[in-house]
Amino acid sequence: MTPTLVRQHVSHAGSAARVDRCARARDWSEIQERMLVPLFDTVYDRLEVGPATRLLGLRCGSGLALLMAAARGAAVTGTDPVSPERLALARERLLPDARPGAGGARRGPRAGTAPVLLDGPPADAAGPGTAPYTLVTVFEPIGSVAGDSEGLGELLAGALALAARGTTVVLAGWGPPERCATSGVLRVATRLADPLRSARSWRPARRDDLEEVAGRAGLKPDGSGRVSCPFGYADTDSAVRGLLSTGLFDAAIAATDAKQVDKELTEALHRHRRPDGTVWMPNVFRYLIARVP
Repeated sequence: MTPTLVRQHVSHAGSAARVDRCARARDWSEIQERMLVPLFDTVYDRLEVGPATRLLGLRCGSGLALLMAAARGAAVTGTDPVSPERLALARERLLPDARPGAGGARRGPRAGTAPVLLDGPPADAAGPGTAPYTLVTVFEPIGSVAGDSEGLGELLAGALALAARGTTVVLAGWGPPERCATSGVLRVATRLADPLRSARSWRPARRDDLEEVAGRAGLKPDGSGRVSCPFGYADTDSAVRGLLSTGLFDAAIAATDAKQVDKELTEALHRHRRPDGTVWMPNVFRYLIARVP
């Protein structure tokens, strides 16, 4: 799955840096997103996602979680106003016949499903007689960057207007730092970004991050769980590219430069490198199940 071409290109103007977001989105899709598959599977198993499910994925990224739900027979809609580059890759995954040069009408990964992907608000997919969503998910982990839940309240509000009373909402976040080996690596981002005192630099997850978001959205917590999501990479280069694709190091790149971030990230990964050259970091992620009152 690792591309053969180096996809990171950064140009500089003083201390600022511009990230190639298309390349980062591709690295996210090909390297990093799959690390969260245990989270997706656990939630879908617990909630018995299947043909009766109408799922709305907020901040759906490049669509792997949607694809897995559609494979279970769910009708899926995804939206990601933050990353149009990732959303374009989601369209390639879920709507293969919509690619340039592809013939035929759009169809989903299973007969009878028709995935909908939006770069605007969820209401764009609603029309007269549209059935309410039965499940709303935000699988992009929150609680690792100061302010990473900003805008989520507005996004949830728009989604919940299309959901019935009792609809399930799932939020996901990083687990305790002491149970996430990647936390030590992510501290590189905080240290290098400090000159800018960036609100977008990494911070340790807090115990009640998910509950605070749910409370602000007017949701009622109804259970939670933890899932082991180890980060495993073929080599250090893949690990660097995968971690950079999360966006958690963008502030550090802006404060220093891409080469410095690459160098220090590589050094931080050294302790997680195994004798065969692979990189392995055990992590625990947390999810919260809430209901629309």
